[in-house]
Amino acid sequence: MNTQAHNPLHGVTLAQMLTELVEECGWVTLGQEIPIRCFTHEPSLASSLKFLRRTPWAREKVESFYLFIQRQKARDGKRPPCP
Repeated sequence: MNTQAHNPLHGVTLAQMLTELVEECGWVTLGQEIPIRCFTHEPSLASSLKFLRRTPWAREKVESFYLFIQRQKARDGKRPPCP
């Protein structure tokens, strides 16, 4: 039995998640929703990924926000969910 069958994050890398969130919401909104320094002070994809890969609690917040955005997109018919 495939244990990942119902995992919505299966096959999605952290880099894919972060890139998608930045494209849809921007660094400013991302920093407001998840107030961590790598999003609010001179944000970059590389530095944020480095921080998130070694900080489990921050990665969990990003994964949770990513899932929230995905649910909103599905419910709202692909309308951009971020302000």
